[in-house]
Amino acid sequence: MKRGILMMLLCALLLTGCAAGQQTQAYRRIDMDSAISMMETEQDYVILDVRTQAEYEAGHIPGAICIPNETIAKERPDELPQTDQLILVYCRSGNRSKQASQKLAVMGYTQVVEFGGIRDWPGDVRTGAAP
Repeated sequence: MKRGILMMLLCALLLTGCAAGQQTQAYRRIDMDSAISMMETEQDYVILDVRTQAEYEAGHIPGAICIPNETIAKERPDELPQTDQLILVYCRSGNRSKQASQKLAVMGYTQVVEFGGIRDWPGDVRTGAAP
């Protein structure tokens, strides 16, 4: 009986240690309408397009900057110097934006908000590279 309790406690401690090592930071997921509302009401934010440069140049949300998901690694991007700035992240369909949002959150960015893909964007788009 005592040996069983001891084994259960040992297993609980081991599992707790494993869970602590896998802890990840979180980002927030919102829908397109909520993102548009934030863009209309917030002041200091970045719209981040995480598609490729070619996709960005073919059409992007006005004011967005491009940092392709594939280039987001362990170091903070120079284009995003403030870790507490609101960052609204999108891609084409929502898959890469989720990946990029998670990477940014793990890097210490605290206001990452992922809102899906440009395919659902109801507004105008701009073409070409950023000025």
